[in-house]
Amino acid sequence: MLLCGLPKPKTAAERAARVKKILSTLDRMYPNVTCALHHSNAWELLVATILSAQCTDKRVNMVTPALFQKYPTIQDFANVSQDELAKDIRSTGFFNNKARSVIGAAKKVLGDFGGEIPRDIDQLLTVPGAARKTANVVLGTAFGIASGVVVDTHVQRISHRLDLTKETEPVKIERDLMKIIPKEKWILFSHQIIHHGRALCVARNPKCAECKLDPLCYAKDKTV
Repeated sequence: MLLCGLPKPKTAAERAARVKKILSTLDRMYPNVTCALHHSNAWELLVATILSAQCTDKRVNMVTPALFQKYPTIQDFANVSQDELAKDIRSTGFFNNKARSVIGAAKKVLGDFGGEIPRDIDQLLTVPGAARKTANVVLGTAFGIASGVVVDTHVQRISHRLDLTKETEPVKIERDLMKIIPKEKWILFSHQIIHHGRALCVARNPKCAECKLDPLCYAKDKTV
């Protein structure tokens, strides 16, 4: 059964009030969520995030314990051959490209940043494999730096369902979200939406009857 037709806010004040209600509801639903990728430092988070492209966090978390045990330092990743690393991460998919990115990232961090992950987004974006999504994940989770809003497939889908953007390109979606979400909420909002996309607001047959955001949502594919 599809539900639609909830009245949409007509003024800027009404739209801002609705966003505020969405954020407060997310705070009640997911008060203490954080990144699902297992890591013990910023470098490991960078590697895990690179591996997570087109792959589930669950699969990445199955691969990284042995990976970080085999290559405990950035220097180890910088010195490994691409073929060997590709074999180690094969199950995450696109393993040749990912191996090239991880090795390139290790060499860049060592050569240009003294072995420390840069805490500036413009610098981090120069690291192989670190596009905006990856950079935002690392800066937000590892350092608490709100450099932007992480836009993965969940954030993209749910932002459309909640009518927070009409854009389709991640960079433009992020720009829209950064305008309406308070900066102090950027990091937590991303984690909350990603968890929501896994738990309830799934791509097919979203579990709207269980969702506390239902009264605020007028997505065309709502279900009961």
